[in-house]
Amino acid sequence: MRCARLLPAVPYALTLALVCGSAQAFKFSEEEEKSRAEDQARGQRIGQLVSTPCKQQLKNQKIMLVIAERTSNGYNTTQSRYGPHFQAINHRLRALGLKTFTQEEIRAQIAQAELEAHFRNDPDAAINASKKLGANFILRGLITTQTGINPVLKINEVTVHMGFTLVSSGGKTISSVAAKADSYSGTDTLGMALTLVNEEADEVVARLYNDYCRVAGKK
Repeated sequence: MRCARLLPAVPYALTLALVCGSAQAFKFSEEEEKSRAEDQARGQRIGQLVSTPCKQQLKNQKIMLVIAERTSNGYNTTQSRYGPHFQAINHRLRALGLKTFTQEEIRAQIAQAELEAHFRNDPDAAINASKKLGANFILRGLITTQTGINPVLKINEVTVHMGFTLVSSGGKTISSVAAKADSYSGTDTLGMALTLVNEEADEVVARLYNDYCRVAGKK
């Protein structure tokens, strides 16, 4: 804002400090209030999503969580690469009472090629891999990136997407949830994806849980 016109030097400085300081405080107060309102609304959404009834029989079903990145050469499905991303989602699934496999169990039973089959939408290979592990459902997390040039700053920027798809061992889609990070300039897309997961995990898992209990529970 424009903060005063011609005044004597000392009063002007004092007036400018008071007026601009008050305006800045008011702006911060507005932003804080808006942030609190958004957090409250988000908390209410999450509470409603996870309050849906879920049959104990369904909670006892085993879910296999696998994560990959889409690259120019296909899919990177090296699960050890996504340990923090895996834990952020897996911890919340278990906190809601769902049964999941550890990364160690998955790597011990499922070959790399079979993991890739889940992301290539190869139903036969995916079903065989699920049977080998004894998984009833598969939750696939896919990291994708989009690069471009910022039209104003004229610098490279990257947008990171994180999508989660929950399917039955037979290939039926139960739920699909996506999150998207703001564009930024950098090369650490995996780190940005982790930031995105940590920021969005509570609501992402709540939506997956809600769909899981409602849709899969109808079977």
